[in-house]
Amino acid sequence: MSDKIIPLDYSNNLMYELEKAFYDERGKGARFRTTTVGRHYFNDKVLPLIKSDDIDEIIQTIAGLLKDEGIVADVSYLKEDRLLRVQVQSCIHRPVELRLIAQGVEPFTCIPANLIVLAIEEKLDIPVELAEIKISEGVCQLLLVLFEKRPFLD
Repeated sequence: MSDKIIPLDYSNNLMYELEKAFYDERGKGARFRTTTVGRHYFNDKVLPLIKSDDIDEIIQTIAGLLKDEGIVADVSYLKEDRLLRVQVQSCIHRPVELRLIAQGVEPFTCIPANLIVLAIEEKLDIPVELAEIKISEGVCQLLLVLFEKRPFLD
């Protein structure tokens, strides 16, 4: 296999077609089947970098990696009790979401959000749900809901 880089348009077109086909098959239920998309990247690239159990440091680590890899321009967030409001600027996959919106499909998956969810669940053992994805002025507005820590049974 060669070291040739695959064009972003090619991979985003395939991603769009796969998401659209999945949505056509499952409707809004597709959201609950795509929460772990990105797990391989998470295990290989993200998890080894997370050295803390602090949610702020976890998110900053993920944001730093995504920026360094050119996947996003920036990630910011605001934690309000059990809500985590995340803003992702200039994600390379935003064209996929815009095409879905143009077809009347509400965005239902987000790789940066999935990485944050996977990290919080892995490091803090707290269930997290991606409740909403909205795109406003080129920024993806994500709403994550953090639930109570899972009970530990002796």
